[in-house]
Amino acid sequence: MPAQTLTLILATHRGTGLDDLTLHRPKPAIPFGGKYRIIDFALANCLHSGLKQVLVLTQYKSHSLHKHLRDGWAVFNPELGEYITAVPPQQRDGLDWYGGPFDSIRQNRYLIERSRARRVLVLDGGAIYRMDYAEMIRAHRDCGAQVTLAVRSLTDPGGGSQPLVEQNDQGRVTAVRPAGAQDCADALSTMGVCCLDTDWLLERLAAPAEGPDEHLALDRIAPLCTEVRVMAYRFGEARGRVTPDRYWCDLGDIDAYYEANMALLQADPPMDLYQPDWNIRTYQGQYPPARTVPGPGTGTEGIFVNSMLAAGTVIRGGGVNHSILFPRVRIADGAIVDTSILFDGVTVAEGARLRDCIVDKDVTIPPREQIGMDRDRDRERFTISPGGIVVIPKGYRF
Repeated sequence: MPAQTLTLILATHRGTGLDDLTLHRPKPAIPFGGKYRIIDFALANCLHSGLKQVLVLTQYKSHSLHKHLRDGWAVFNPELGEYITAVPPQQRDGLDWYGGPFDSIRQNRYLIERSRARRVLVLDGGAIYRMDYAEMIRAHRDCGAQVTLAVRSLTDPGGGSQPLVEQNDQGRVTAVRPAGAQDCADALSTMGVCCLDTDWLLERLAAPAEGPDEHLALDRIAPLCTEVRVMAYRFGEARGRVTPDRYWCDLGDIDAYYEANMALLQADPPMDLYQPDWNIRTYQGQYPPARTVPGPGTGTEGIFVNSMLAAGTVIRGGGVNHSILFPRVRIADGAIVDTSILFDGVTVAEGARLRDCIVDKDVTIPPREQIGMDRDRDRERFTISPGGIVVIPKGYRF
């Protein structure tokens, strides 16, 4: 079945609520968990699910995402008809860029036709989760649906703000509601995972556009629930080969992004990155191992407590507590980093202190600088999330 499925990963969007992290990259390219990009989770799910024909639709500031796909995901053999290919707007149908998720699919109709796939799996590239898509595709085929939507309980681990669906006793979707709707207590949340029969999809793509869309094909599917067979696939019920933790998060704002990263530091995290039979692939630079060394001035040994340290990181006499450090981070003598996320190439100079911060790439924190201690002073320079997280943008100069 996976061999008869074309996968489209939507990675066109900047992502609302993450503005300081998406100044130079789309949401799917945001670093996550000490070494990954967000899109790695959807791609790893495809890899483990046997899906080897994958198109990644890109648009907004896509260079870093294209580079990541080239360097980390050239894993399939094109001579066998396998590929992970980035598809920016081609302007094959008029001179417009992608006008939304459904329009990005419509503008690539020719790729769907050329694939000769019987089904199209559409994925949002901006969510964190593990899922065996092959199980969902099998359920889609067995029930004879035109459309199958992956859904989750609102009480499952993780969180996000996605459209809701109502279903009958047979699992057929009877209505699609806006995210946060209050009049459907038994509703399930969609997840940005949608399986569609190719013939039905091509027929819908041929219909005139009806304005902008926001949530995959749901804006087009909602009015059709009484006309075609739209089924709900309950996330986490079929084990497949994935640990059934049922964790899913769409990282809708800075606080959600921060909390999802910090959750990885729990003794029993809601999603286990160390599951050996479902590893998350990514691109990794050829950096030396992380290490701690004594500070040259004080002779104090560098230490870290309950933290993640990526390759190339050096803690030289400083201290790191409950934090996530991406590759090539430098923590100098006497510097303290607490409950923070430091992206690739960040340097924290002597005596500086960080608390409750997200520091984007290639930032040098000056000696004895303090961030996260004085909210009024921080607010004059940086964005502070509603949850109190200070965000220092990429390449910021003090």
